[in-house]
Amino acid sequence: MAKLLILFTIFFSTIAAVAASGSSGESHRFSRNLSPESMGLKEEKLSHLHFYFHDIISGPKPTAVRVAEAAMTNKSPTVFGAVLMMDDPLTVGPEPSSKLVGRAQGIYASASLEEMGLLMVLNFAFMEGKYNGSTLSVLGRNTVFSKVREMPIVGGSGLFRFARGYAQARTRTFNLDVVVEYNVYVFHY
Repeated sequence: MAKLLILFTIFFSTIAAVAASGSSGESHRFSRNLSPESMGLKEEKLSHLHFYFHDIISGPKPTAVRVAEAAMTNKSPTVFGAVLMMDDPLTVGPEPSSKLVGRAQGIYASASLEEMGLLMVLNFAFMEGKYNGSTLSVLGRNTVFSKVREMPIVGGSGLFRFARGYAQARTRTFNLDVVVEYNVYVFHY
């Protein structure tokens, strides 16, 4: 009799658990494995993009403005603690009048007490050609007085979905305003 009672308990517990999980038969889960093909992803490719970044902090229409600072920022030789918001033009050539291909939108902050080292958090938002509407995301360190700096590409959107790679930056002009040449190498689908 005890065995029969245990079997009925297990049977009704199972029925109750199935009923409690939803009458539609749907299962709710946090994650699942997918094939790249099921997402419409084809062969991965490596692309090289070349453009110029114009960081304009002077004049009547700046494209980068200071939005925060620490009490010590103006006394620091590296302006440690300064935070700037940017919406900088990206062009085909180094001249400001060159063809616009996108914008660098994000934040950079002086994050080093010892040297001019910036934390860069930005998107390259493209508005030209086949990359129109696509973005690449950068998150990295930029030691602005180094001849060549390398920053990681940590993602993207549009044609750059699942992107990864790196950006090399070389300063071409540095007065109050800055022109930086970028060579970006990115894997994407």
